[in-house]
Amino acid sequence: MADDVSVVVVTWNAIGHVERCLESVRGHDTVVVDNGSSDGTPGLVRERFPDVRLIEQGNAGMGGGNNTGMRATGGRYCLLLNSDAWVVGDAIERLAAFADAHPRAAVVGPRLSNPDGSLQRSVRGDPSVWRLATEYLFLRKLAPRSQAFNAFYGGGFDYRASAQVESLFGAALLVRREAVEQVGMFDESFFMFSEETDWLYRFRQAGWEVWFTPDAEVVHLGGASHGGRLYVENLRGILRFLAKNKGRAEAARARLLLLWSLRLRALFFRGERGAMYDEGARFLASGDVQALLS
Repeated sequence: MADDVSVVVVTWNAIGHVERCLESVRGHDTVVVDNGSSDGTPGLVRERFPDVRLIEQGNAGMGGGNNTGMRATGGRYCLLLNSDAWVVGDAIERLAAFADAHPRAAVVGPRLSNPDGSLQRSVRGDPSVWRLATEYLFLRKLAPRSQAFNAFYGGGFDYRASAQVESLFGAALLVRREAVEQVGMFDESFFMFSEETDWLYRFRQAGWEVWFTPDAEVVHLGGASHGGRLYVENLRGILRFLAKNKGRAEAARARLLLLWSLRLRALFFRGERGAMYDEGARFLASGDVQALLS
């Protein structure tokens, strides 16, 4: 079964954590796609992991990097693994076995854990104006386990059982090549953030399934692969998803909601967090949806 799964890891200045990532997948066909690192990541990969195929390219974003990696592999499945994540035990074999048992599963996501072993909540819902309102206006705090008030972050989801889901956080995704050949790869207009949301939405629209299973575990540092920055790119990704899949009118409503909620947040929060919200609000105020996505 190991021959059925190829591993794709996209790196960008990942020298502080990629070694543990690659150690965890030794023995599997592995491709590292480096998106223009300047910290010596490619050299480390060549020296420490001579069996790994290394592809160097300009920064094409997460989706573009993963597309390059998938094109270079031939397994029935691809495990797309963030450079700041590592596989626990035989998680790859477990994911492949689960996918074999669920032939309509295009994507299977494992349990994500924090380094201390605690659960990292990875189940997501597709963005909508209401779901964004529950997040950005803190309405989910009223009922964090409710689907009505916290569907955006999978409120109430039982991580102890396997289940079909709308979307998953993309730190570790096992993807069926047959489904990719039908639906297509990542949309590279999403530079970073929401690219997996769009992709999984397209799989579901084509009749495939997206699954979570707790039977396999991957540890994820969280934020390390992009340094915890790029808040504006996060906002842009949400708007791009809505404009593409729900229409420009929905994206325009979301822009106004996000703009005013971030302005309010900037008033209440100080320091780095307040500055981040202010930057996001200024981005959203700088043009309409078409201008922000161009």
